[in-house]
Amino acid sequence: MVRISPFEGIVYNADKVNISEVIAPPYDVISTDEQDKLYSVSDYNIVRLILGKDQPGDNDSENKYSRAAGCFSEWLDRGILVNSDNSCIYYYIQNYTTSKGEAISRKGFIARNYIETYEEGGVLPHEHTMGGPKQDRLKLMKSCKANLSQLFMAYSDPEKEVDRAIKLPDEPIIDVVDDQGIQNVVYKIDDPQVINKIAELMKDKKAFIADGHHRYETSIAYRDYRREQNPGYDKDDAFNWVMVFYTNLDDENLKVFPTHRIVTRKINKTSLIKNLEKYFNVVVYNFDTDTREGVKEKFIADIENSSKDTIAFGTCFKEENSYYIFKLREKQAISELLEKKEVPEIMRKLDLTILHKIILSDFMEISEEDQLRQNGVKYLKKEKEAFESIENKQAEVVFIMATPSIQLIKEVSLQGYKMPQKSTYFYPKLTSGLVINPLG
Repeated sequence: MVRISPFEGIVYNADKVNISEVIAPPYDVISTDEQDKLYSVSDYNIVRLILGKDQPGDNDSENKYSRAAGCFSEWLDRGILVNSDNSCIYYYIQNYTTSKGEAISRKGFIARNYIETYEEGGVLPHEHTMGGPKQDRLKLMKSCKANLSQLFMAYSDPEKEVDRAIKLPDEPIIDVVDDQGIQNVVYKIDDPQVINKIAELMKDKKAFIADGHHRYETSIAYRDYRREQNPGYDKDDAFNWVMVFYTNLDDENLKVFPTHRIVTRKINKTSLIKNLEKYFNVVVYNFDTDTREGVKEKFIADIENSSKDTIAFGTCFKEENSYYIFKLREKQAISELLEKKEVPEIMRKLDLTILHKIILSDFMEISEEDQLRQNGVKYLKKEKEAFESIENKQAEVVFIMATPSIQLIKEVSLQGYKMPQKSTYFYPKLTSGLVINPLG
């Protein structure tokens, strides 16, 4: 079951700051240049909390984490940040237009989620994580004693009962367009009847972590740390909860995109194609300077169409004016190869399982450890950047992946397995700086 509750959130005081100048993307997608820009936009930008800068002379007591805690405390004292005067949940809408001109309105609510381990079955992960980011986030959480940004979870609600239970006030508390052109609208809901109805509806559901695995696992570590400090803790103490944005897995406005793979180490192209042709049918798309963009558009569309019927992915090789789509032909043979590697049946349905376990590991001899550490293999969310990496000769080969199936992700999670690293990209990212959850 999923246990949610309202909380007394902390938000920016619109009378003292321009909200558009204090919001930021999630910490893990902010480049060094963007970090500098956000620092310069406002002395109160949330980046100073979620992604502070290292300084010469930093030590165990004086560092970016202690500076974040100092800013957080100061901003509260000065009224830059203000506490809600009652417990509430926050309804969050992100409006944007896709590159194809489709108007999307992704919506959900922000509330506290009672922390439990994956083994308890209420919260399900869908991909593997790495240790470094979790250590960083734990240090920040210990310093600031707050969730500075929300996790992203999805639940299944085909009948949209939760949406029907929502009753919005007349005016939002935040309505701001970010640098990506995405409109972020936040409503404060403090009606106990509405909140109780939503909590009741969520009780029989499972929550899938769409984005924020590192932060959720950090919240478990922080909870355990605080429990050790407070042996007589109450189960409802704030540190037993984590702030989450919940959205409906069955809503047509929930969009998930692939993460593409680029290989930067030297490869034997002839051998790779020969091995692929044993199991895949191949379609070649030739182009020249004048036709490249048009051919590329058809190539991308055909990857998506092909993936509806079978596992399919695209490839581009350095210094070659051709694109390739490989469509799985020998399904049984591939399944048997994966079975020998003790890959569960549900995982054999994934294009990325085949790519990582067979193509990268066996055909290209890139170890699973190197894949995990991104040693010679990198992951790019933006399709444009993937193509640029091959066009600029920064990669030897690029694998263009099809859009993942949300229902297949759900099935993998329900069976207790995890997707390969960096499998999905839920767009858009959740904006940081809208609501903060104090942890006491």
